Amino acid sequence: MTPNRKRSAVAALRERFGVSERRACTVVGIHRSTMRLTPAPVTTEEAELRAWLRKFSTDRPRWGWRRAAKMARRAGWQVNNKRIRRLWRAEGLRVPQRRRKKRLTGIGVAVSAMSPIRPNVIWAMDFQFDTTADGRTIKMLNVIDEFTRQALAIEVDRAINADGVVDVLDRLALTHGAPRYVRFDNGPEFVAHAVSDWCRFNSAGSLFIDPGSPWQNAFIESFNGRLRDELLNSWRFDSLREARVIIEDWRIDYNANRPHSAHGELTPTEFALQSRVIIEDWRIDYNANRPHSAHGELTPTEFALQWATTHQPQVA
Repeated sequence: MTPNRKRSAVAALRERFGVSERRACTVVGIHRSTMRLTPAPVTTEEAELRAWLRKFSTDRPRWGWRRAAKMARRAGWQVNNKRIRRLWRAEGLRVPQRRRKKRLTGIGVAVSAMSPIRPNVIWAMDFQFDTTADGRTIKMLNVIDEFTRQALAIEVDRAINADGVVDVLDRLALTHGAPRYVRFDNGPEFVAHAVSDWCRFNSAGSLFIDPGSPWQNAFIESFNGRLRDELLNSWRFDSLREARVIIEDWRIDYNANRPHSAHGELTPTEFALQSRVIIEDWRIDYNANRPHSAHGELTPTEFALQWATTHQPQVA
């Protein structure tokens, strides 16, 4: 209980039961000097910040004060973590604790055993399930890029088989190009010939995790947890169409507005853009400034220019 609330409790005890201030303070557990201390008036700036935090908590009920502090600074507030934590508690904002699941134990290979170093190297895929208001099941195929953490797709339908998986892969390949590898479990939709044929035709390798070893697909499992915690547990879908619209809106918001600690608090979209710029800068520098021994220490650009000059076709 905050000091302000304790002061209110003391005043209520004295008014209702007619006890002394000393007795009321003892019952409530507040020192008399603290009771008589006049709180500093709330400034306009602090009132606006408190209102912003309340709205943030309403919009993001599963996000705590640490992420609120990061988002406040992104929104232009000049605040540190300590102030946000104090105001968060003063407003009584809490994130309900989730029930812990029993941890699985076993022998397996960590996901970092093969981690990508650039976008579009490894796509991770997994299925997730929920129900609509009529009790019917909806099935979600989640696809993320392990490097950028972007949610590339969340396909929502009543049923998704191997052909449905291939349709999603085809659609994503048209936009992003085919990945080098696709990581998934040993579900029947993923081990089917249709998926293996797609991987072979697109020169993409298949990374299967060991049975009963979800930690080997940790990135997609973490994403599944965020989707479940932030959306599925708090929303009842009336129809398949509503589920598709709301889940797609969440996916877009996740990519555009959710900072990721592994990316220095950049959102997946910001990190993907930054990565492309860095890779393109490296490519340009490699061509222009990196001498190659096979070319007599000429750079690739210099060698290409020299070759084009000396091999021009003769005009008759």
